[in-house]
Amino acid sequence: MDILVIGIAGGTGSGKTTLMNNIMAQFEGMVTVLSHDNYYKRHDELTFEERSGLNYDEPDAIETSLMVEHLKQLRQGRAIDCPVYDFTRHNRSDETIHLEPKPVIIVEGILIFENEPLRNLMDIRLFVDTDADVRLCRRIKRDVNKRGRTLESVLAQYQATVKPMHEKYVEPSKKYANLVIPEGGKNMVALEMILGRIQKHLDGASAV
Repeated sequence: MDILVIGIAGGTGSGKTTLMNNIMAQFEGMVTVLSHDNYYKRHDELTFEERSGLNYDEPDAIETSLMVEHLKQLRQGRAIDCPVYDFTRHNRSDETIHLEPKPVIIVEGILIFENEPLRNLMDIRLFVDTDADVRLCRRIKRDVNKRGRTLESVLAQYQATVKPMHEKYVEPSKKYANLVIPEGGKNMVALEMILGRIQKHLDGASAV
């Protein structure tokens, strides 16, 4: 199978998911998604309170080496069992997701360009660039509504780790992107270019 790997990075709440969903809607059944968030390390040895205080926005918080191996296997046409992270418990779940390789693989996460072995497995690297105030508002809405967090805890985490780690790791990784996309999935010009590139890949693969 001829596989195209697309990396989508950007800060928290930047619009990575919107861009990804727009791509998947256009190429239904042709895309496998590998999310960096699912590879957060397991910490059964810690209490919930202790896990709540960990820095989840630094590279060491994620088992990226496992993700690299899984992406290699998918590129080779082999299925994987991807871990699942439970944000309400701040810990990895006992469940896994069985992922089959497809013609297009999307790798998404805030830190995916920071890791050289991981980014070297990507054919196209996209960085979604969105204003910090907009990203914070989106993060508050997501974490409160979908992850059971309080407004106070979201703001405390943002100030303690999210913002400084973004400035230290995420923003500098933008230099590795092939294309920087302001406004994410709402940038229709960029989206049309990306969709056209994917369609060209699919047409070429089917012609072989």
